[in-house]
Amino acid sequence: MFAVAVMDAESTPVPPAGLVARLRTMFAGSGEASLTRRVAGTIFLIRVVSAGLAYFSQILLARWMGGSDYGIYVYVWTWVLLLGSMMDFGIAASAQKIIPEYRASGDQARLRGFLSGSRWMTGAVSATISLGLAGLVKTLSPWIAPDTIVPLYLGCLTLPAFVVANTQDGIARSHDWMRLGLMPQFIVRQSLIIGFTAGAFALGFQLGATIAMLASVAAVWVAMIGQMIVLNRRLAVHIEPGPKAYDYRGWLATSLPILLVESFYLLLSYTDVLVLQQFRSSEEVGVYFAVVKTLALVSFIHYAMSATTAHRFTEYHTAGDNDRLAAYVTHAIKWTFWPSLAATVILLALGKPLLWLFGPQFVGGYDIMFIAAIGLVVRSAIGPVERLLNMLGHQHICALAYALSFVMNLGLCVLLVPRYGGHGAAAATSIALTFETVLLFWIVRRRLGLHVLAFGKRG
Repeated sequence: MFAVAVMDAESTPVPPAGLVARLRTMFAGSGEASLTRRVAGTIFLIRVVSAGLAYFSQILLARWMGGSDYGIYVYVWTWVLLLGSMMDFGIAASAQKIIPEYRASGDQARLRGFLSGSRWMTGAVSATISLGLAGLVKTLSPWIAPDTIVPLYLGCLTLPAFVVANTQDGIARSHDWMRLGLMPQFIVRQSLIIGFTAGAFALGFQLGATIAMLASVAAVWVAMIGQMIVLNRRLAVHIEPGPKAYDYRGWLATSLPILLVESFYLLLSYTDVLVLQQFRSSEEVGVYFAVVKTLALVSFIHYAMSATTAHRFTEYHTAGDNDRLAAYVTHAIKWTFWPSLAATVILLALGKPLLWLFGPQFVGGYDIMFIAAIGLVVRSAIGPVERLLNMLGHQHICALAYALSFVMNLGLCVLLVPRYGGHGAAAATSIALTFETVLLFWIVRRRLGLHVLAFGKRG
């Protein structure tokens, strides 16, 4: 973010006092742009701290577990992230559309019903699906590597808490309670994983994929329950008690198209790791995952702006304030791209020493970073437009764009990974992300008449 301030400055050096004043103006103002920057900055800071904790935990696990067990853990945890983020039916994302609409219409009964009913629904359904997945693991166990079976069972046990935590995150963000939404998942959970695994290591346990997954299960459940207690207390103060109405059909009608978008996006994000596991060794999966984790800071900037802006897109669109919406979109894109570009340059410059922290063998993945970074930078150039399309009722066309990108990514991964390994996975993902970016730019231009590129002529 500081890179933006430097780019906007005049060519002459800015005195320290002038730079401080400029930053104070950007972040401390009372306007909506300043508020957005502050909230996005808070989210980004949480994700950066989370990235540091996650990075530290991954380094410890990689060094304690060895390449093979670490690769198994990464494989199972990737399935948890993928399935857990899809099993809420899109409720976590659609909360940022449903809650502002209920508030704007004054429908307090349905608002109260959604705040409790959405969590009961996603929790119950995800628990049922998890039981089915555990049965599937049992059925397929003759064809699954023996040392992967127990971690997969533990992954199934993780899913219900993971899904409810996602739903609570969406509810909290819709009330601008960003720290409550994000810290339990990204700070508390990571801290607990570090604490539990370090405790097991100190007690003399042999740290393998099973012990690491046990620590992750406990961390996810403890963080979710703590978040639920605090969220319920805040909602009790913020929302007046009264009757509740449960519009499950209406919630799903809004959420399922968004789920399509989120699902294809997640598939696009995790296909590389999952395909790599099928064709390459667990050690190579671990190296590739270390590269992805190192570049995660770039994605966090996009995530921060998406989490901050989604419900405001709905508010301005519902109010019919198109000029304000267009200006807000432009602002969100600028504050996604330039910080992402600066972060990419810094991470590539420091890539070798960062990968070495995982172990000397991980430095071999350094050149993969350059290939993977291309797709992330290209995607950042249009900002959080997928949230814009979702919030303005264009979920289906957005889902189609992601579906086509996912199919391209899967096909390229299957084609390139067997021969080129991690380099092929990174190339496939970057090509698919570039294709997705071009599609979304064209869709927003045609449907909304907006220029959603960080640079170039607007009109």
